[in-house]
Amino acid sequence: MLECFFVVVFFHPSQAPRLPKAGETIHGHKFFIGFGGKGANQCIQAARLGVKTAMICKVGKDFFGDNYIQNFKDNDVHTDFVWQTSDAATGAASITVNDAGENAIVIVAGANMRLGEEELQKALTAIRKAKVLVCQLEISSQTSLRALQMAHDNKVRTIFNPAPAIPDLDFGFYRVSDVFCCNESEAELLTGYSVNNVEDAHQAAQELLRRGCTAVIITLGPQGCVVLKAQDKTSTHVPSTAVKAVDTTGAGDSFIGALAFYLAHHPDMPLEEMARRANQVAAVSVQAVGTQTSFPFKRDLPADLF
Repeated sequence: MLECFFVVVFFHPSQAPRLPKAGETIHGHKFFIGFGGKGANQCIQAARLGVKTAMICKVGKDFFGDNYIQNFKDNDVHTDFVWQTSDAATGAASITVNDAGENAIVIVAGANMRLGEEELQKALTAIRKAKVLVCQLEISSQTSLRALQMAHDNKVRTIFNPAPAIPDLDFGFYRVSDVFCCNESEAELLTGYSVNNVEDAHQAAQELLRRGCTAVIITLGPQGCVVLKAQDKTSTHVPSTAVKAVDTTGAGDSFIGALAFYLAHHPDMPLEEMARRANQVAAVSVQAVGTQTSFPFKRDLPADLF
């Protein structure tokens, strides 16, 4: 059983020719409301690839929360540990996507911050039975760290996605991360190193590994990713498939969801090969508009990825 521990956020995307400058109002092409949130996206991508998934999260006792729970069920995600609260609204994010497929995002956490130790204890039995647990930072960092520690203590493999990144990240996160996976901007904020290319990513990955991770992956968008493992200390560049991007929103989540699938279903596969295949899954997602709506199902992908 793969269990993805995550934050739930509705997202409200709009499309415009370019991203607005500070104080500027521009006309957009399209607006719609959909489902998002890093953990939710990652878990649903994993589920669409064929892994058994479960969620630990909190949403508002409102229209959005009700619909989000139904969306999980529609995607075959177990919702036994999805709680609703009247104390806060379901989290939300506003996303603007320009014609080049680039995006800008503002998140309001809402009910996500109400998830804590009490809920984790209720989910402990399920965590112990999981093959992989995935965490992010769209909830309280203390809750996320506690979940990783619980998994680590029970020999459950962990993926930590430090997003949105915080510069003073507790060093405990590194020690309980079997795979520490971040993008270039997150790596730059965490390490203080400029990350503009593959060589920069190699340097940043070395710094993150020194902090106690078992393995580090830094994703680089169209440049693919860099993989570094503690066992060999040699970083590897894993290139991505060249495609025309329509909307890059959620591409990193698609990658991590696919990575979780491979870690759960093919635990002995080299991490570099997992990353190569996850790159291919994410490359499919950027060729369609939206986040979860762009995530491919197993049936949409070549058989040799499985």
